[in-house]
Amino acid sequence: MKGFKEFLLRGNVIDLAVAVVIGAAFTAIVTAIVNSLINPLIGAVFNASSLDKALIVSIPTVSGGSAKILFGAIIGAVLNFVIVAAVVYFALVVPVNRLKKLAFERVKNDEQQTPQDVPPTDVEVLLEIRDLLRTQNGVAADSGGGAHVAPSTAPEGPGIAGSTKL
Repeated sequence: MKGFKEFLLRGNVIDLAVAVVIGAAFTAIVTAIVNSLINPLIGAVFNASSLDKALIVSIPTVSGGSAKILFGAIIGAVLNFVIVAAVVYFALVVPVNRLKKLAFERVKNDEQQTPQDVPPTDVEVLLEIRDLLRTQNGVAADSGGGAHVAPSTAPEGPGIAGSTKL
């Protein structure tokens, strides 16, 4: 039961439910457009009241009867699909892709711009102080070395061939 609760609260179920509801709404709108506008127009061309009654082909059966192939119904279903796909593409996919592109360009531009008045980091300040102290003591600022270099008067430790200073 715990796994089912986690599945429901994960968020995917809610997203899926919203998608189904919106899909049903689109389907109702498209079906109304096809049945009320497109079917009568195409039906007028084929001299039928709707696509379901247009382009009917009768073929003989083995038992001597006839079967009907409803090409008009197939064309109507294809039109429904194309219209739903076009609405989804132009109403959802194109705007979302445009927003993603704008967001990516904004992030890209923000990364390319360097801030003008960025204060120095602690390490940079400490390096400047070290260099100033060296120049005051008469040591060249770029002479290398630092706290990690032992003075030459330090006793030697147990390193390899006495190379380690303590």
